[in-house]
Amino acid sequence: MDYAPSAPRAGTTAVLDAAPPGRSAEPATRAALASSHDAAPSRNPGTALDLGVVRAQRANRSAVERRAATLPGRRTVKKEWQAAWLLRAVTLLDLTTLAGDDTPANVRRLCAKAVRPVRDDLLAAMGAAHLGLRTGAVCVYHAYVGTAVDALRGTGMPVAAVSTGFPAGLSPLRERINEIRASVADGATEIDTVITRAHVLRAEWAALYDEVAAMREACGEAHLKVILATGELATLGNVARASQVAMMAGADFIKTSTGKEGVNATLPFALVMARAIRDYHERTGHLVGFKPAGGIRAAKGVLEYMFLMKEELGDRWLRPDLFRVGASGLLTDIERQLEHFVTGRYSAAHRHPMV
Repeated sequence: MDYAPSAPRAGTTAVLDAAPPGRSAEPATRAALASSHDAAPSRNPGTALDLGVVRAQRANRSAVERRAATLPGRRTVKKEWQAAWLLRAVTLLDLTTLAGDDTPANVRRLCAKAVRPVRDDLLAAMGAAHLGLRTGAVCVYHAYVGTAVDALRGTGMPVAAVSTGFPAGLSPLRERINEIRASVADGATEIDTVITRAHVLRAEWAALYDEVAAMREACGEAHLKVILATGELATLGNVARASQVAMMAGADFIKTSTGKEGVNATLPFALVMARAIRDYHERTGHLVGFKPAGGIRAAKGVLEYMFLMKEELGDRWLRPDLFRVGASGLLTDIERQLEHFVTGRYSAAHRHPMV
């Protein structure tokens, strides 16, 4: 598939229409957070490895970069609709802590923030207090899965574990598979795994397929998010090919980065991966989710990824079962923007602590 610019996907609208005046975001919020009539997607069962499809993937870097560059300037939402889009963005967050100095207390505070991500007074002022707003999941190292599960018990919120020798993924495959099983046994319902980058760089597509398929089997009922580490794959063509192999092997989500690479999520990487998801869906009928992660710290930035999803894949990919954003500090800036919408003033970051 050639990844060149194209018009927005048929059937999607450009930007939400203007909202009524006033400081309440409730009408727009209801539209942006309305429950979908679509059933939750069935899991991607994968397919046989099709090397013809994999090797046919192409990415025109200049064309991809031109298309990605149109998003920040051409698409925008303001006032009530911006507040509503930001509230939707909160529901898409995998609220994450992956620091070497993590402690059980930090993880418990992160879980409390995930359940009540926006201050009650701001939600009340926007007419959104009744919506039960919360993030999509909490994402932690394997060592803290049990802590997070205990902290979130009774909320129904998923706990995601980064496993398989995160972030480098260079431990023996047997150890990585055992770590997945241990995370699932501790209560993780989503597993973020990392691939062996050398398989991509050396075009060892069968080895990559077998690796991801083994991870999928180890996950059992837990959903599998496959981190490609796009900043370490050398070319956009490799990103496209790795995306296809991961989906053929049964990935429920494909994810850009660990957040530990020199280059993490970017709009060009996201565009290539979104086109791969679209191509896979058109060929197989299976829905696969997308997760950008690493370096997304500003509210404006997450809106750009949401615009990309809307244009390339459609509204169905603006819900947490098919779109997540891996972030930690991003939530602070979203809250600051929401406070500005309510009060007309920007607040200091310390008014919106994460942990």
